[in-house]
Amino acid sequence: MKKSFLADIDQEIAELFPGYFSLVMATGIVSIAAHFFLFNLIAEILLYINLVAYFVLWLLYIVRLVRHSGRMVEDFKNAGLSAGFFTIVAGTCVLGSQMIILKDWYQVAYPLFFLGMGLWIFLIYLFFLTMITRESKPSLENGINGSWFIAIVGTQSISVLGSLIAPLFSQHQDILLFFTLFMYLVGGMLYLLLVTLVFYRLLFNPLMAQAMSPTYWISMGAIAITTLAGGRLMINAPLWPILSSLLPFLHGLTLFFWAFATWLIPLLVILGFWRHIIKKVPIQYEPHYWGMVFPLGMYTVSTFILSKAMHLDFLEIIPQYFFYIALGAWLATMSGLVIQLWNLLWPSQTKR
Repeated sequence: MKKSFLADIDQEIAELFPGYFSLVMATGIVSIAAHFFLFNLIAEILLYINLVAYFVLWLLYIVRLVRHSGRMVEDFKNAGLSAGFFTIVAGTCVLGSQMIILKDWYQVAYPLFFLGMGLWIFLIYLFFLTMITRESKPSLENGINGSWFIAIVGTQSISVLGSLIAPLFSQHQDILLFFTLFMYLVGGMLYLLLVTLVFYRLLFNPLMAQAMSPTYWISMGAIAITTLAGGRLMINAPLWPILSSLLPFLHGLTLFFWAFATWLIPLLVILGFWRHIIKKVPIQYEPHYWGMVFPLGMYTVSTFILSKAMHLDFLEIIPQYFFYIALGAWLATMSGLVIQLWNLLWPSQTKR
């Protein structure tokens, strides 16, 4: 019985979803939103849940790398799964941002920033090199989906965390701010390229209801975190003359990104209605749903920061209500995860 249980656990690790750090991304951003709206107890509880989730996921990924390295390599070669590894970058940087905003734990956030940056450099070039040089390439219909936007989320998460630690950098502050601006612009360019491909795929290729997974919400999350990165740069503009000179550009470009994120939300809701109500695809827990929770939390935070950075006070009403949607989505998804873990760890209890 014990051997069977351990074999089941090992099998679950072998099949671990590459993008499971989206749990850390979602929990971190909802915690930050709670902090901004003075739900401090909720924010702190989510912080400690996130710390546990972060270290447990690292342990599981390391065990998977040691015991099932072949499966991880296959996942990285899979065009539909490989971008999920960027959740490690985004989760690391969102946790770093969470620690600064909630606790001022800069000494912990610094190594997370450099870890995230190192992981991004390794993954971004390996990802594109793998996709470009592979001999057998999938069609656009089978090769690209919403998970590709996680590459942009990872890119912009570094810009956001860099902007948060920049005011504390007494030396080389201009270099750090230049780097955060660089990441913001690279992420914005990558978004424009990918969103064109994804819209082409949705408009001119057949789409099964099962394929319209929650990962497509990441298209909104990616542009929402791009908005947040732009807002943080605006707030830091007084620290560096070049950023101050670029303020009109940052205002226009960041507002452009926010407008598109806002436009996407009703479309994604309608497509979700089509998938689950019209096409009757059942709603059941899967790790992809964390990729839906994160964009809801990120849109809340990015709209709040944008309203502060551009002095658009009338926009603050949006995140005040959107927070409850994000928190509700987090609670529903976490409930699904808890039930799944319960069924895995105590299957006999479920059978009774």
